[in-house]
Amino acid sequence: MATTAAKPMSVKIDPDTRARVESLAEARHRSTHWIMREAISQYVDREEKREAFRQEAIKAWEDYQETGLHATAAEVDAWLASWGTDDELPAPACHK
Repeated sequence: MATTAAKPMSVKIDPDTRARVESLAEARHRSTHWIMREAISQYVDREEKREAFRQEAIKAWEDYQETGLHATAAEVDAWLASWGTDDELPAPACHK
């Protein structure tokens, strides 16, 4: 499997943020480079998940607008309340 070499990218940060990164790096016995790469990686992972969730919500809303199919909050609440009990309910069916 071929690997792609990392390419440098610069970012300008204010002196306060720079000092915070340096302080954290020292406390964690890591380089500032490692701290910044980790922070960017975690941010991108989180924001990709947030965007996927947003896209799923938009798709669900569009589907609802087209079909009108839904389950009420009361139906879903009753279903969730039954989880882990001897009388666990099946997921509510969607209806108009």
